[in-house]
Amino acid sequence: MLAYEHILQTYDAVSVKSGQMVHAAQQGDWDRLAALNKDCKALVDALRRADEDSHRPDGSHTKRKLALMRKVLADDAEIRRHTEPWMTRLQAYLGGAGRQRCSHPAYAGACCGQCSV
Repeated sequence: MLAYEHILQTYDAVSVKSGQMVHAAQQGDWDRLAALNKDCKALVDALRRADEDSHRPDGSHTKRKLALMRKVLADDAEIRRHTEPWMTRLQAYLGGAGRQRCSHPAYAGACCGQCSV
């Protein structure tokens, strides 16, 4: 198998993995999304190494690579569409929880350092 064929297969695997990540994000399955993200990162790291060592591809390989990259970027945008609101809610919750835990008694003139008082 040519080295570039292997690279395209890896791009295809990244594309499949990013599609699975979209599905996990749509379902709100954050644990699965995190696991898939870890798998995807390993594939991308392998791609970087392989791409650096490869020779210039022909036109059909370049077209396929660009199509796969566009799909992965579209999947990334869709994942962010689902994760960013969740992250905002989580940050608000964690920020609110920190303020709720703080008793910062007025007589002591000190705060726990986790709130803005």
